[in-house]
Amino acid sequence: MRRLLPTLFLACVPFAATAQVTATGEYLARMDTDGDGRVSLAEYQAWMSYAFDGMDRNRDGVLSVDELPGGRGKPITREAHLAQLAARFARQDADGDGFLSAKELAAPPR
Repeated sequence: MRRLLPTLFLACVPFAATAQVTATGEYLARMDTDGDGRVSLAEYQAWMSYAFDGMDRNRDGVLSVDELPGGRGKPITREAHLAQLAARFARQDADGDGFLSAKELAAPPR
């Protein structure tokens, strides 16, 4: 039985990787609003801004201290938030084509 367990584990690894890619493909499909199979900076920023939009209760485009989690931190403007997302997007765009593929979305930012 002890010899069988490592074999069973190794047999399951490819299935786990396939499941992850499928999940990433579904994530890409949700972000890819124009359906071209890749995510542009604008699509990425729109998708990733849901948390900012939800926290900006007074809709003034600034997360003030009382709107931040735990009521701590420095206020952040929507423009600064979008700039942070653009920097993260650029790090994930490994091939530098200005779009994120499913593979680039699945990889951690560089």
